[in-house]
Amino acid sequence: MKIGILACGHTAPELQPTHGDFSDMFQMLLDRNGFIFATYDVENMQFPDMVSDCDGWLLTGSKHGAYEDHAFIPPLEDFIRDVYAAHIPMVGICFGHQIIAQALGGQVEKFEGGWAIGLNDYQFDQLGDVKLNAWHQDQVIHKPEGAEPIASNSFCENAALIYDTRALTIQAHPEFDGALIADYVKMRKGDADYPDDIMDRAATLTGAQTSNDILARKIADFFTQPRGA
Repeated sequence: MKIGILACGHTAPELQPTHGDFSDMFQMLLDRNGFIFATYDVENMQFPDMVSDCDGWLLTGSKHGAYEDHAFIPPLEDFIRDVYAAHIPMVGICFGHQIIAQALGGQVEKFEGGWAIGLNDYQFDQLGDVKLNAWHQDQVIHKPEGAEPIASNSFCENAALIYDTRALTIQAHPEFDGALIADYVKMRKGDADYPDDIMDRAATLTGAQTSNDILARKIADFFTQPRGA
């Protein structure tokens, strides 16, 4: 199965030599499933020719807001709607989660409750309590028609959404390990955007175990589940 990674953003350049780019992290996360990967730098306007170029699509995180004015966002929303109409499976992570919801009629906003950074607990349908790293303030405030919530916590109501067999989207980052969070916290702490107490909490949890492997299995199962012709 060929998975097209739509790179909506990139790891900070300072961290790429150590951690790789977002697309590399997803290939590592989904390794051992027999997938073939192709990456398209949609943030820099590199789009696939057709939605059928791959058997499934994965949309990464980004430093951008889904509601912001960037050249790549309108054609990306068009591509999402075309993929959805063609019943080709999509997975969206963080920004990917948000832009899929927005493209299909949902609403994304900066959450008035502030930031989620570092390890957080989520209640997932059929999985129970899972621990995933997060880095976001934007949230899907209103889910689109056809989307059903399958994960939440007290901070994020729509922490994961399922759109029948067509899309699975997750607000947190199953591709982020504690070492990456630790390096991002070191790099960003002191920035006015990030409260010190939230950054300090994130730093203390970078050595804790995540549920990334559980979510990797869920994503792989979503891509490979039987679908009608």
